[in-house]
Amino acid sequence: MSITEKSFSSPKGTITHFTITNASGAIVTLSTLGAGIVSVMVPDKSGEMANVALGYKDAASWIADGPCMGKVPGRFANRIARGHFTLEGKEYTLAINNGPNALHGGPEGFMNQIWDARIVGDNSVVMVYCAEDGEEGYPGNLMVTAEYTWSDANELTLRLGATTDAPTVINLTNHAYFNLDGENAGSVLDHELRLNASRWLPTDETQIPTGELAPVAGTPMDFTELKPIGKDIKADFEALHIGKGYDHCWVVDGYEKGTLREVAELRGPKSGRVMTVASTQPGMQIYTGNWLAGCPESISGGEYNDYDGVAIECQGFPDAPNKPSFPSPVLLPGQEYDETIVFRFS
Repeated sequence: MSITEKSFSSPKGTITHFTITNASGAIVTLSTLGAGIVSVMVPDKSGEMANVALGYKDAASWIADGPCMGKVPGRFANRIARGHFTLEGKEYTLAINNGPNALHGGPEGFMNQIWDARIVGDNSVVMVYCAEDGEEGYPGNLMVTAEYTWSDANELTLRLGATTDAPTVINLTNHAYFNLDGENAGSVLDHELRLNASRWLPTDETQIPTGELAPVAGTPMDFTELKPIGKDIKADFEALHIGKGYDHCWVVDGYEKGTLREVAELRGPKSGRVMTVASTQPGMQIYTGNWLAGCPESISGGEYNDYDGVAIECQGFPDAPNKPSFPSPVLLPGQEYDETIVFRFS
């Protein structure tokens, strides 16, 4: 194992990339901008290496990008209805940046901040961000950590932690987009996806959950067995019309707080690569890159088109601060937010 680092200038300040190489030569590169994943180089069925994580050529292109490519959004990933919630009797108003709603913590959320970082051992990087009370409208000074560990088994583990000095809400994930045939290989609609989820969260026309946990059986939302992502994506189904594809939260079967379990499997048909995802979180937002066209120049110097990558965002439920029936996103002083996501490549 080895770790190297390289610095880049940007309008936000100095961005540092950390590159971790394991014993087999598989490589992960991470960025202090948004505590992000820059690239993941892993072998295909023939042993050929390729980067399977979408990214940009210029380190500064990650700043304020629409897709939130590879980064950790926060303080609250996903949507909060009309940028408003009430906590312990006090109303809070957030920045609106997605139609009428707040998305991913606001335009200056965690994904657009440069985090402090330190190397731990020969295969881990810990990044830290301190969000101030009132930042983007959220209460409490929040200390956030994102610890990435890359193993010789080609497992990338992300442990997300936080503490607060006042009651607040929190929802953290990673927003990497994957194409297992290579980040520049084109559409992922032929990739096969399986989800450990027999229910999903229907939404209104602005993609805010209605509060219902609906069965996937008999609908295009059913990925309980391996199925090509594109098989039903054009189906005459209201939810798919709203987002131009999949951009919805599925409910993890058998969820128990703090228990790590496999939640998803993704297969690249051409390369033979397989990615499994494990998580301690109650939900996962599957986003099929429906609006990737027009984003910055790709890491390999090309252009991305819609559906060129899929994000499997393990997280709490969208709009949970306004939905008492959902798993609580509230973090209180003295409590520790502690969630884990594991991406395993084979």
